[in-house]
Amino acid sequence: MAEATLPGSAPRSVAAALAPLMAAVFVVFLVTGVALPALPLHVHDRLGLGAFAVGLVGGSQFAASLVSRVWSGAFSDRRGAKRAVTLGLVMAACAGLIYLASLLFAGSPYVSAAILVAGRGLLGGGESFVIVGAQSWGLTLGGPKHTGKVMAWLGMAMYTAFAAGAPLGSALFASYGFPAIALATALVPVATLAAIAPLQPVAPKPYAQLDLGKVARAVAVPGLGLAFASIGFGGMTTFSVLTFAERGWRPAWLSFTVFALAFVLARLWLGSLADRIGGAKVALTFALIEAAGLALIGLAPWAWLGFVGAATTGFGYSLVFPGLAVEAVRRAPSESQGLAVGVYTAFLDLALGIVVPALGLVASFAGLGSVFVIGAALSASAAFVAARLARAQPFLPRPPS
Repeated sequence: MAEATLPGSAPRSVAAALAPLMAAVFVVFLVTGVALPALPLHVHDRLGLGAFAVGLVGGSQFAASLVSRVWSGAFSDRRGAKRAVTLGLVMAACAGLIYLASLLFAGSPYVSAAILVAGRGLLGGGESFVIVGAQSWGLTLGGPKHTGKVMAWLGMAMYTAFAAGAPLGSALFASYGFPAIALATALVPVATLAAIAPLQPVAPKPYAQLDLGKVARAVAVPGLGLAFASIGFGGMTTFSVLTFAERGWRPAWLSFTVFALAFVLARLWLGSLADRIGGAKVALTFALIEAAGLALIGLAPWAWLGFVGAATTGFGYSLVFPGLAVEAVRRAPSESQGLAVGVYTAFLDLALGIVVPALGLVASFAGLGSVFVIGAALSASAAFVAARLARAQPFLPRPPS
């Protein structure tokens, strides 16, 4: 396959090529981010449902992303990454319309929650097509020596959107209620479609036959590590605002914002670290940092320590994903790059789609702090997986071009 590469190898060239993709990822995840502080409060306080329902509504997005990851990866490889991103944006806008429909049934909480599950599910599918398409697009533009940087910077755009979305969503929800969240979800992706229309697409990757089994085997171990590490992320997105509000640690939305800001700063500062020293080594170190942060949130007796825990968790989780992604992509066939990214990310969705609702059930009996203690233990397990990867296939730095 003739690889589309950038003229020159300077990091600034990679940044220039990724900038429009980062903008598209930022905008679509902004509409996801505005719902993060609002949905738990809407389901718990306005609809009057418990922690299990909160977990079910939150986890439905991850479950739908899981179902669509392989499809989105194969679609990106065969039909082109630009088409994948476009389809994802359309799905996200439709999710906002479903949010609006759920408000018509606010007097029947279970019906309204079921409609929200459908909307979150469609948004999960849209998110999958956008992020997998953008990652595949970026990996083609950047070339193999910038795998870690591409994954880190696109992820940085996503979590910057989450960081901005949390206070924005809280303000919208406090002033105008959930209808404002629904309208933003429906309208912003439509505007983004106009922004990506002028971008030059990359050619689809020609290959004769989809070998899903081969790709799945190649990325299975890095994917398992990602699944373990991502439980803490699921706890942060679904339960951090509720936990901080329950403990009287205000503003509660700041818990996820400091998580996302620490995440972004780590990727700005250390985004290319996995390309330079090896993904497994980076994932090992940062999974342990994430575990420490989650334990702080779960066990902290004071608000300031809880916020420190949220920032530490974001800093740690920041480089686990790109670190393990480097290991996954270099083990997969080059002609199935989009599929490899989709299958690898599906491990995150598998963990969150199953475990986040289960964590809500555990929290109903053991308290919300238990979510973060469990997440800490699983992040430590991710470090163990990364250590195994480092021993099994030592990293060999690519020579400079």
